[in-house]
Amino acid sequence: MGSSWFVPKTHGYGAFPANWKGWAAVVVFSLLLGLVAIAVFGPLGRLGVALFWQVALYLVLTTVLALGFVVIARRKTNGNWRWCDDD
Repeated sequence: MGSSWFVPKTHGYGAFPANWKGWAAVVVFSLLLGLVAIAVFGPLGRLGVALFWQVALYLVLTTVLALGFVVIARRKTNGNWRWCDDD
């Protein structure tokens, strides 16, 4: 299945980047979130209240990005995501 980009967390739920590919995925995801904000709200942001459609579009796009990132992270994790609380 290829190399793992993430490893399961030792505390909590989810995964942590295991190598440069995992970190690159996190950086790309973060940059995409910023680009979505700029595309929806404008490069400098608007002073005042955002329009309803802007907020709705932003929420939809960020949700799609987040779900896509979770799918990629789960597929590229060496092991299963589970709640860990090792004391």
